[in-house]
Amino acid sequence: MNRKISVKLAEQLIQLLEGAALPYGQLKSELVDEMVAEGILQIKLKGRSRRQVYASKSSVLTNYLNSQWGISDLRFYASNLKDGDTRGANIAASTNSKVAGRRTFKGFLVNCITPVQATLKGRGITIKPIEGLYTYIHDFEEFKVPDNVVIIGVENGENFRYLHLQKHLFGDDCVLFVSRYPQSNDLVSWLGNVNNKYIHYGDFDFEGIRIFRDEFYKQLGEKACFFIPPNIEEHLSKYGNKKLYDKQYQGDTTKLALNNDIKQLLSLFHKYKRCLEQELLIVHK
Repeated sequence: MNRKISVKLAEQLIQLLEGAALPYGQLKSELVDEMVAEGILQIKLKGRSRRQVYASKSSVLTNYLNSQWGISDLRFYASNLKDGDTRGANIAASTNSKVAGRRTFKGFLVNCITPVQATLKGRGITIKPIEGLYTYIHDFEEFKVPDNVVIIGVENGENFRYLHLQKHLFGDDCVLFVSRYPQSNDLVSWLGNVNNKYIHYGDFDFEGIRIFRDEFYKQLGEKACFFIPPNIEEHLSKYGNKKLYDKQYQGDTTKLALNNDIKQLLSLFHKYKRCLEQELLIVHK
């Protein structure tokens, strides 16, 4: 299928990158629905029935446009399409070829604090912790780790990079860390076909719980759990972000209360009127 991001949609996405929230009816398209389904864009209710689309993290949308569409500068892309010149045509052509062709990359990144033994295509490999270097698992369908290895999914890149500064959070268990990005269904597909326990390590806010629920818990069930550090209340009271709470809070949060632990976490959000981004745990124990 020959598709491209139109000038109109590009200009709307620019508004989302700048922090705007737009009515879903204005943005309604197959591409927007795909971005919502993959967690690139989010939907919130305004009033009882009006839906708005927004980007909770502009960096996620920027990375997605770059990796999936070959658009490194959305404003430049829109400007060239409007001009209708050769450069614009070239950009549109490269974008179409990316969408119509096969995926260049599949799979996911892994990292560790201590070496993890694994097999890939039946051959034994050792995943080693080397600062500044990650391992990319392309043929994930044939990637296996022992059942006793705990898989921890890390939502944010900064936390994935500085695992050694968060070692105290995960005890002495044998752990393999996987990155949520680049975003696709490959990671959850792999998790659904292995016996390992999955722990989701994301932001301690409403959006972080929603990501866990929609992308992992719905697919994996009780095999997946949401990581909550034992001193989360102290962190929320000292370092919590009130603006983040106000931005994401939409009233009734009962649909996010997947279990008692998350229910208690939600009650702490409401108690302090604050949420917490996971990057804080890199510097605060």
